[in-house]
Amino acid sequence: MPRIVIAECKQEVSTFNPTSSCFEDFRIVRGEQLLSHHRKVREEVGGALSVFDADSSVKLAPTFGASANTSGGVLTAESFKRLCDDFAKCLQQAKDSGPVDAAYFSLHGAMQAASEDDPEGALLEIARGILGESIPFVVSLDLHGVLTDKMLRLSDAVVAFHTYPHVDFFETGVRAARLLMKILAEGARPVTARVKIPVLARGDEMITETGLIRECIQVAKEIESTKGGLGASVMWGNPFTDVPELRSNCIVVMDGDEEGAKQKATDIARIFWKHHEKMQVPLTSLSDSIRIAGEIPEGTVILMDAADATSSGASGDSNAIIREVVKQCYRGRVLAPIVDPAAVQQAFKAGVGATIQTKVGGAVDSARFQPLEIVARVRLLSDGKFFSESFGWPWDSGDTAVLEADNLTLVVGTRPVSLFDRSYFYANGQDPRRFNLVVVKSPHCEHHMFADWCAKLINVDAPGSTSANVKSLGHKKCSHPMFPLDVVREFEPVADVFRRS
Repeated sequence: MPRIVIAECKQEVSTFNPTSSCFEDFRIVRGEQLLSHHRKVREEVGGALSVFDADSSVKLAPTFGASANTSGGVLTAESFKRLCDDFAKCLQQAKDSGPVDAAYFSLHGAMQAASEDDPEGALLEIARGILGESIPFVVSLDLHGVLTDKMLRLSDAVVAFHTYPHVDFFETGVRAARLLMKILAEGARPVTARVKIPVLARGDEMITETGLIRECIQVAKEIESTKGGLGASVMWGNPFTDVPELRSNCIVVMDGDEEGAKQKATDIARIFWKHHEKMQVPLTSLSDSIRIAGEIPEGTVILMDAADATSSGASGDSNAIIREVVKQCYRGRVLAPIVDPAAVQQAFKAGVGATIQTKVGGAVDSARFQPLEIVARVRLLSDGKFFSESFGWPWDSGDTAVLEADNLTLVVGTRPVSLFDRSYFYANGQDPRRFNLVVVKSPHCEHHMFADWCAKLINVDAPGSTSANVKSLGHKKCSHPMFPLDVVREFEPVADVFRRS
């Protein structure tokens, strides 16, 4: 009866967010709580559990689960140490309670701590030190993860999402668990080929259903469907996590076939490179965005403010678009989210129906955003706890206020929360379809959220710590040359091989 350790630690970080994230920003579950939580939500661990639960020969050893409320700034050194210590303690308890035959780790890949540029690699190193070198480790990752040599050396196989926008959390866990069971039950011998690609990719061409990247994903899926194909993924990292091994990667995992893995990984890399110059976002200036919105006679204009995308690690306190709305005297009804704890506190003190004079914006990233003074009516107050529209996950924006200032309706939260669907608006009584202009702080959403019904969708070149204009951010640690930070004239894919004995 194989006994399998299960552990989770997920966070995505923007190095360019000036505010640190901390231990308290994580949802922490331990032991049996890890199982009960993930049997209710369709995330990676839940997908893995569906495979393990179907096999009566498997015994589970749940250990530690940590998942950030949303993406954020660099994790403090003290907080990362607390995560590591908690992680290690839970793994040690699992080992002390009986033999461990394998381990599945649900990670993100784009963490960064003040003390560590490769947190996921450090966690796997801790796990190897406790669980030993001989048992198989399978790791699931976000395709925006930063895949490091250490992660590949310490794991037997890596599996990453196949979709963006992400809808295959559960399915990725299924793929990882099935791979692990092939190792345990069928004697599979994973060999991984990884090709580094010097590209930081953004934009519509990265949408896996419709963009050019689908050619790479299709090949990866075909590899996984073959008899010897254990896994294949394309990872283009998170351009905002500025660490030494930031880049794009192709990985192929085969059952003992090193040459086949190398060839297939280089084939995918060539397809990726063929399209790399198109893997950027055409952006419209702030002033032009509002001007264009004013020329749309009917319907809702969506302004995508990816530069302040909280799900990518931004602070969420940008007022750049609403400031331009006021400057240009745009008269349509505007709906926008923003983080400003002081404004929320003032609204709660005044109460629903009161009129307050306050400031919004620049509460966190004060170097980029200056507070905007408004006179607003307090329309609604909430505790900020709600469930995401996309997956039913519990989210928490802290105390939250809806403020109405002339033609502006602002949903103001105390803390950042992911904004890749409409649930933040809906939870606070606002229907985006009833507004002329809606600010969406996400690089992409599933099409039905906004794109399928809006009159026009504009990608705005606004300031922010997750700007798609990556040249503007000031990378210091990632390797060079790197497109689009540099001119990269030639690329010849080379596959590095990783195999544990």
